[in-house]
Amino acid sequence: MLAPGKKEFETISYSQLYEKVHAYAGVVKSLGVVRGDKLVILSENCVEWALTDWACQTLGVIVVPIYPTLPADQAAYIVKDCEAKIVVAGDESQKKKIDGIEGVEVAMLRGAGSISELAASKANEIPKAEWEAGIDEVQLDDIATIIYTSGTTGLPKGAMLAHRGFIMLFGSIRQNIPVDENDRFLCFLPMSHVFERTDGQYLPISLGGSIVYAKSLMTLAKDMANSKPTVMLVVPRFLESTMDKILDNAKKEKGIKKFLFDLALSQGKKKFHGKFAPLFGLTNKVVGAKIREKVGGRLRFFVAGGAALPAHVAEFFGAFSLKIIQGYGLTETYSGVCVNHPDRIRQNTVGELIPGVELKIAEDGEILFRGAARMVGYYKLPEETAKAIDADGWFHTGDIGEFDGKYLKITDRKKDLLVLGNGKNVAPQPIENKLRSSHFIQEAVVLGDGMEYCIALIVPNMETVADKLGKKDIAKPSEDPDVKALIKSEIDQINKTLANFEMVKKHSILDKAFSIDSGELTPTLKVKRKVVKEKYQSLIDAMRN
Repeated sequence: MLAPGKKEFETISYSQLYEKVHAYAGVVKSLGVVRGDKLVILSENCVEWALTDWACQTLGVIVVPIYPTLPADQAAYIVKDCEAKIVVAGDESQKKKIDGIEGVEVAMLRGAGSISELAASKANEIPKAEWEAGIDEVQLDDIATIIYTSGTTGLPKGAMLAHRGFIMLFGSIRQNIPVDENDRFLCFLPMSHVFERTDGQYLPISLGGSIVYAKSLMTLAKDMANSKPTVMLVVPRFLESTMDKILDNAKKEKGIKKFLFDLALSQGKKKFHGKFAPLFGLTNKVVGAKIREKVGGRLRFFVAGGAALPAHVAEFFGAFSLKIIQGYGLTETYSGVCVNHPDRIRQNTVGELIPGVELKIAEDGEILFRGAARMVGYYKLPEETAKAIDADGWFHTGDIGEFDGKYLKITDRKKDLLVLGNGKNVAPQPIENKLRSSHFIQEAVVLGDGMEYCIALIVPNMETVADKLGKKDIAKPSEDPDVKALIKSEIDQINKTLANFEMVKKHSILDKAFSIDSGELTPTLKVKRKVVKEKYQSLIDAMRN
């Protein structure tokens, strides 16, 4: 492990990690929790987060992670709903979110009198033989963690995940993702999310690899260059943002530098699609190498999950020989249960099924999973559990897809399908992805239930829009004629690629970007369609006429 130090990174060996977890386990036990109790971790990413988590796993204590970006009311809801005995807070701002909850003790993760300080002093240390015997008492079917879903359609639900599912995945996932003890994973996604926790924390340790903990999102670019990771877990928004920054910087170049970049991108795209690209070897060496150095120069591949990967983003990075392997999974399936092998990538799919997981497509197109990598159920919600897991053990994902026996393709969310007034069914997600592929559109929500045509709410990318128009400080994009003309032009071009009934016939430009704080985004940056529809109902109604 490489942890942020005072200057660069500090190394923690596996033997040191073992001793640290032992020390942390003594402190956690002294808090009064026993096997089966729930302990909440409410903190930004840090090594201490991971050490507390691993300590709990050795004690049979159930960890409930909470996104540090969640507002106080939502954080408090989870603490009370899971019946937590202890909350471990990362700092005072996180502690304030849960102050005053009756029957819940709060411990600080770092600082004076904190878990990390007590562990360093080896206070409350458990005799090692006793600790190791306790580890052996933890059973495969015991609950390891309860992770609350993002709640795009309502209140979050606590998915109970047992140790068995993690163990099964670690034994089979390497057949799809060839990683080993020589790999270095860079951790920057929220550790409270099942994707980072499973594949960025537990998986590297299970195979003897190493983990680098980014100091912060502000230092991520520098951390990538300095730590030289071989694997990075990412969400498509991160890749889109990185791509936009590279393109914006390239636009500012002039002369031979601008010419070489444009040539490298053109040749790389041809190579990516298997076309003749005679200058690719040269441009990839001259330009591509500099792009790859920005992520450390040793990256074998990105693993993308959490949302659909836009085709133009995969093409851009592929043009510079940076592979993106897309996967698919949910909180309820312990993260990824499908993923593309880096040597067998099939674009526009989420890859091959991981060995040990069963998949089938229901008559209505819904994707169903069964096997050890499936949640036990939702905490204290037997009716919701029965809706999600049928009598034969199949978990109903709520996603619509196609499976050819080897590769899975996601086409939409079951609940998001639009039924137009003319009876046509429209999947909004592919249309939204095309709209977001525009350099000038940051977010798009396509609607149309009961209408004669599709409409869209558009959040413009004001940085690129302002640059294109040569304007600054556009206070109300929705009222600016140049912004309106630019966005309409983009939508008109995208409509040419859609079936007539899929075309966006009307749209409204929003003046504020979606955010977690304003309620339109989940902590994983998924759009809460229900919230958006309620918030902008007047605009939607105006587009009906």
